[in-house]
Amino acid sequence: MTTLSELNSCDTASFIDRLRGIYEHSPWIPERAAAARPFASVTALKQALQAVVSNATLDEQLGLIRAHPELAGKAAISGQLTAESTHEQAKSGLHLCSAEEFATLHQLNADYNARFGFPFILAVKGPDGQGLTRRAIIATFSRRLKNQRADEIAECLRQIKRIAELRINDLLGVTLAFGPQVMQWSEQIGAISDADNSGDQDFDLTCAYLTPAHQQTAAQLLAWMQQAGMEACIDAIGNVVGVYRAADADAPTLMTGSHYDTVRNGGKYDGRLGILLPIAVVQHLHQRGERLPYHLEVVGFAEEEGVRFRSTFLGSNAITGRFDPALLDQTDADGVTMRDAINAAGHDVHAIAAIARDPAKLLAFVEVHIEQGPVLLEHDLPLGVVSAIAGSSRYLVELTGLASHAGTTPMNMRKDAAAAAAEIVLLVEQRCTQALALVGTVGQLHVPNGSVNVVPGVCRLSLDIRAADDAVRLAAVNDIKQGIARICAERQIEFTLESIVDVAAVPCAPRLMQQLGAAVERAGLPRFDLLSGAGHDAMAMAAITDVAMLFTRCGNGGISHNPLETMTADDAELASQVLLDFLRNYQ
Repeated sequence: MTTLSELNSCDTASFIDRLRGIYEHSPWIPERAAAARPFASVTALKQALQAVVSNATLDEQLGLIRAHPELAGKAAISGQLTAESTHEQAKSGLHLCSAEEFATLHQLNADYNARFGFPFILAVKGPDGQGLTRRAIIATFSRRLKNQRADEIAECLRQIKRIAELRINDLLGVTLAFGPQVMQWSEQIGAISDADNSGDQDFDLTCAYLTPAHQQTAAQLLAWMQQAGMEACIDAIGNVVGVYRAADADAPTLMTGSHYDTVRNGGKYDGRLGILLPIAVVQHLHQRGERLPYHLEVVGFAEEEGVRFRSTFLGSNAITGRFDPALLDQTDADGVTMRDAINAAGHDVHAIAAIARDPAKLLAFVEVHIEQGPVLLEHDLPLGVVSAIAGSSRYLVELTGLASHAGTTPMNMRKDAAAAAAEIVLLVEQRCTQALALVGTVGQLHVPNGSVNVVPGVCRLSLDIRAADDAVRLAAVNDIKQGIARICAERQIEFTLESIVDVAAVPCAPRLMQQLGAAVERAGLPRFDLLSGAGHDAMAMAAITDVAMLFTRCGNGGISHNPLETMTADDAELASQVLLDFLRNYQ
C-alpha cells in the first residue's frame, strides 16, 4: 500500500506513476501537482490535485472528461476499462444491468454525447462510497441532460474530483472515522416521514413539529445520544438534549446542535447534520475515555422551519428564554392548536419557561450546517467559516379584487388580484437585484377557488426578503411595501400584509471564527469565510451567547430544502475532524 510519506519523498516520475490511476489517463495532473510537495496531509494532496484540474485550460479539462468511459458502455462490456473504473461500475451493479436498463443507459449515453460532445461523468460510488443504485444513476443521468453545457462541464469536473478523492482513499488506505456513521444515521432518520411513501414515487421526507414522524425521530436521536455516552432527555418543547459532562461539575457549558424538523419534501442533511455530527464526535471522545474541560451540550432543536404552525425557532427560542406563550394558541392546517399538540406529545407547556439557559454558564454556541448553497461547491472547498447570518423579513400578502366573468369583463375594467400579484413578483425581483447579499423571493402564490373562466378575485402570496446588512434589508422591505401599495392603488385592489418573521442579521463572534478557521487550516484546508443567506438556530442563540457556524459543502449544484440535497462522507469526515479539533483547543 502506498503511503503519503512515500509520495512526498519519491522522485517526480515515481509520484506520477503511483498516481496514474487517480485521474483517468491524465498523467499531467499529478505531474503539475508534484511541485507542491511535501503535502502535510491526504487532504492537502487532494486539494493540490484538484487545483491543477481547476486551473487547467478548457481544452485540457475537456480532454480529461473525454478520457472517462461511458457508464455501462462498450468499453465496460469488452473489458477495456481501467481497473479503477471497472471496480467503480461494478460497485453500483452496472455490469448487472437488465436488458431494459442497458437500453436506457445506451440511449442516455447517445443523447448526452449528442448534446454535450463528451461522456456523462458520475461518481457512481456515491456520497457515502457504497455505490449508487442503477435507478439513482439513471435518474441523475436524465436530470443532468437538461443542464446547460457550461454548467455540465463544471459538474463533470466536480464528479471527476470526487472519483479521484475516493480513489486516493483506496490507494492510501484511508479509513473514515466519522463520515460513514454520520451518513448512515442521516439515512436512518431520513426514512422517517409524515408523507405517505407507500407508492413507487420518489421518497418524500417531511417531518413537521410534533407529528408522529417528528416524535419518532426525536426518540431515535435520544437513543443515539445515550449510546454515545451523554446524559439525554427530551424537554418540554420537544428539543432533544444531550450533555457530555466534564469532570468538574461546576464547569461552564459549550453548546452545539441544530434542528431536526424539515420542510415539506426536504433534504436529509439540513439541520440534522449539526446534530448527528456532534453525536459522532462525542461517541469518539467517550470511547477514548476523554473528557473536555467544559460540559458539551448537543441540542436537537425541535422546530426551526415553521412548517406546521408558521412560527420559526420554537426550540431555540425556548432555550434562550424567548418563547412567546401566545404561540400556544396558533393552529395548524387541521385546526389543532400548538398547546394541544404539545400536550398530546406528552410534554408540559407549563414547563417551557424552565428550559431557558443561564447565559452566565454558557461559553458559546457553535453550529455545523450544510451550506444550502453553491459557494463552497464553486470554490472546490469542503468547509467554510460563516461570518454572519442574514436577517430576514417575511410577510403573507392577501390581495382582494373582484371575481368576474373572464369572457365578458373588458380588460380595462378588471380588478384582477392575480395580475397584481404578478406585478408584485417582478417588483421584488427588480428591487432585490440592486444590492449585494440582498435576495427576495415569492415562494407561495395561490388563487383560492380559481377557475379557468373567472378573473381572479383573491390572490395570496408570500414575501421573503433577506440581507446580511439590516439597513439594506429594511430599505428593500420599505420600497417593496410602497410598491405594493402603488400597484394595488392603480389596479383598484385591496391588500393586507401580515408580518410573520422579522429577524435581524447576526454576526458571528470573531474569536470563534478565528478558532474554527485555525482548525480548518490544521485539517489541510484553506480558511474560507462566507455569509449565510439562510436562517439558522444560531440566530436565536445569539441572544444569550456568542455564536459561530461551520458550513459543509452542498452537492448537486448547492440545492437544499429538496430531496436532491446531498453531501459526502468525506466532507462529513473533515467537518467532524475540524469540530473535534476546535473542541479540544477551545479557548
